[in-house]
Amino acid sequence: MPKATRPDLAAMLVPLGRALTEAERPVLDRHGLTMWAYVVLLGLDEQPVHTQAALAKAVRADKTRIIPVLDDLQRRGLIRREPDPTDRRVNLVRLTPAGASLRDRAQHDIQAQEQRLLADLPAADRHTFLRVLQTLSERSGTPISDA
Repeated sequence: MPKATRPDLAAMLVPLGRALTEAERPVLDRHGLTMWAYVVLLGLDEQPVHTQAALAKAVRADKTRIIPVLDDLQRRGLIRREPDPTDRRVNLVRLTPAGASLRDRAQHDIQAQEQRLLADLPAADRHTFLRVLQTLSERSGTPISDA
């Protein structure tokens, strides 16, 4: 068996993900957000209205785990939860203008910080890296192995 010519993807991405998460923490703190609150606000960007269960699935969280996060975001006026008119047992979750504004400010600050890391790459490599990473990220819900 030939020796590998590069580290495994997880061996490269997991430490990078941890470092990025740690770098985001002070930015989120300045905006008064936890990581899960930020993830929820980003998840609501994709579609303006979700059921709580669909939102949990979209952000890959257990639906019971995000309930306290949703409670906090609602208390702060960042989201609205309303009964679904077609099924009153289900809550619909909607981002408020204040929630969208906070999410956008936090994301701007995080991405500005990321630009400092990406600035070390030549522009063409940076563009390719971001495009490929986004493509792989979009596929991350698809099983990779057949095991």
